[in-house]
Amino acid sequence: MSPLRIVFRTDANQQIGTGHFMRCLTLADELCLRNAEICFVARGLPLHLQQMLTERSIQYVALPKPDGKQDTDELPHSAWLTTSQAKDAELTLAALDASTWDWLVVDHYALDQRFETPLRKVCKHVMVIDDLADRVHDCNVLLDQNFYQNKDQRYLGKVPSHCRLLLGPSFALLRPEFKAMWDKVQVRTGKVNNILVFFGGVDADNLTGQVLDVLISLKLAVQVNVVIGQLHPQKEKIEQICFQHGYACHVQTSQMAKLMAVADLAIGAGGTTVWERCALGLPSVCIATAENQQQQLHDLQSAGLIVGPTSQEDPMKLLSSYLNGMSAESKSLQAQSERVMALVDGRGAERVATVPMAHAMQLRLAEAEDARAIFQWRNHPLVRNHSVDTQEISWDEHRQWFEHHLKKNIGPILIGEFKNKPVGVVRFDISNQEATVSIYLVPESGFKGWGGCLLEQAEHWLRQHHPEVLTLHAHVLPNNEPSKKLFAKLKYTLNANQAHFEFAKDLEACT
Repeated sequence: MSPLRIVFRTDANQQIGTGHFMRCLTLADELCLRNAEICFVARGLPLHLQQMLTERSIQYVALPKPDGKQDTDELPHSAWLTTSQAKDAELTLAALDASTWDWLVVDHYALDQRFETPLRKVCKHVMVIDDLADRVHDCNVLLDQNFYQNKDQRYLGKVPSHCRLLLGPSFALLRPEFKAMWDKVQVRTGKVNNILVFFGGVDADNLTGQVLDVLISLKLAVQVNVVIGQLHPQKEKIEQICFQHGYACHVQTSQMAKLMAVADLAIGAGGTTVWERCALGLPSVCIATAENQQQQLHDLQSAGLIVGPTSQEDPMKLLSSYLNGMSAESKSLQAQSERVMALVDGRGAERVATVPMAHAMQLRLAEAEDARAIFQWRNHPLVRNHSVDTQEISWDEHRQWFEHHLKKNIGPILIGEFKNKPVGVVRFDISNQEATVSIYLVPESGFKGWGGCLLEQAEHWLRQHHPEVLTLHAHVLPNNEPSKKLFAKLKYTLNANQAHFEFAKDLEACT
């Protein structure tokens, strides 16, 4: 099977931080599970981040540093690129050496349509990861995982009319350990015994040190875990302070999910870490570390999802006052914990990864010539073992059934294909305003994990061709865990638990 080829363009350094790279890597990991071929293109990527790519067998292409003084564009973050977008596009095209890619993923505040459009020479589709909404993009998909009160209006006029928008924390790109921990953690109640301090992989302004000064001055009887990155400008000093005061200091840790799970309160910045804390029900005091975090944190605070200073307040004075009165905040902390867990379930990367797959996959109605292939797939032990009817079907029985469905057009049979190779089959048995759906992937085809893409595309096809269908039903055997997870993930509701599980979905409610 020819894999989906996806190239990422992002950067990470002292000025930019590591957040853009890390969320791209999280998405890349999820795409690798679907057998995608991944390449990262970046300029001046730190060695420890390059090592992360090497460990995953992900290709890394380094862009050269521009020679001499370079002209940059007029965007607020243009200096991050150290050159013009036109030049960066030229260098990126040269680095890719005329090879073709199914998707380009761009996560960079200094890039817009002036970079994206030239890259279409070698990239069929473009996905942009953004949260500024301050420039125009040429993209097929735009992802903004942040929480904004006006999220549906922010990109009006800034993306093409055909662009699919993935907006809000349900699409937050979190590593698998947060999804796994979401089912295990409890809503925080009672006293705060454990405080986690983390301000990102770089923390150029050393807010970590300022928070430690506050904690030391208050002499709180709590356990403190401090997390910093390898690039922290005061790394040795932070480690020394933590040692002197009995705080635990973790440098470039891979145990962030566990540290958040045991904490009762977090003190940190905006950005992706907000959604990590939310997924684990961790209440937090948030301080903006960049201008682009201000609106997001304001909207989160207005919704009662975090505690934080206004733009006029001194953040350290607010933090000191809040921690002093923390014993009286147990009820509000519990309420915040409940709200944030309901907001983020850790499955954002999973949802986003299905999008490029779905774009690449084509659906078509089955034809008479497909009868023999569908007969063989349906009778394969891997498919029969998970079917409500596990009996092997004879050719005559299958041929009569297949011809009946094609002639009457009452049960459309759809075949999903990727690069002309069959992915799976979806059938809808329609009766008035309801339809029963059955789905399976082509056995031994290498398309493991594509069920969500296939079903999403099939539902979209059904809405277009059979708008009269308002409700979908699915019947699943109790031991068919992959199908139960698939239907639950696509917002089907479990209605019965008998000889088989019955799932239902209201299509009107999901539009």
